[in-house]
Amino acid sequence: MEIREQKLTVSAEDYLEAALRLELRGERIKVTSIAELLAVSKPAVTNALEALAAKGYMTKEPYGDINLTETGRKAAAHVYDKHKLLRGFLRKLGVSEETADIDCCKIEHVLSEETLDCIRQYMQK
Repeated sequence: MEIREQKLTVSAEDYLEAALRLELRGERIKVTSIAELLAVSKPAVTNALEALAAKGYMTKEPYGDINLTETGRKAAAHVYDKHKLLRGFLRKLGVSEETADIDCCKIEHVLSEETLDCIRQYMQK
């Protein structure tokens, strides 16, 4: 089955990023863990993961393992890279760690690639 990349919603990006963060920490992707990370209900996570699985971003067995697909991992990595870039940028500006974490989660979804590229170039100096 061929999967075309689709424009993801902000919440879908958040769920993918949370799944990747768990994976990078060596943890299993679990509904409970994502719910805790995103401060949302377990039913909301279940619904979101099922929708992401239906679009080919994850595999999800009933009461079983949840895994990112290659497409899901790529999309999640893109969001997570933006998160890290923006968090670093805000910290470099002097924003507190807590505020930088909150703000980068909000703005990572709305900035253009042009703006992100300019921030990337600035951060490499």
